[in-house]
Amino acid sequence: MADQAVVHFGENSPEEIAYKLMIQIANVEKKFIGAADNVKEGWQRADREYLLQTYAQCINTVRTAHYG
Repeated sequence: MADQAVVHFGENSPEEIAYKLMIQIANVEKKFIGAADNVKEGWQRADREYLLQTYAQCINTVRTAHYG
């Protein structure tokens, strides 16, 4: 039987660190993450593709300590 993937939700888990890193990157790139309609001037709403790709890059970086 194949091993099942384990997802950690605890404090300082790789998933939490990757999520926090994604939020920081989105802020630097002026991407709005949220449901509100009032996006700040000069910002863009982050779409699904942006969120998934950015999180995938972040979790890969956290788990391997290598970007690229």
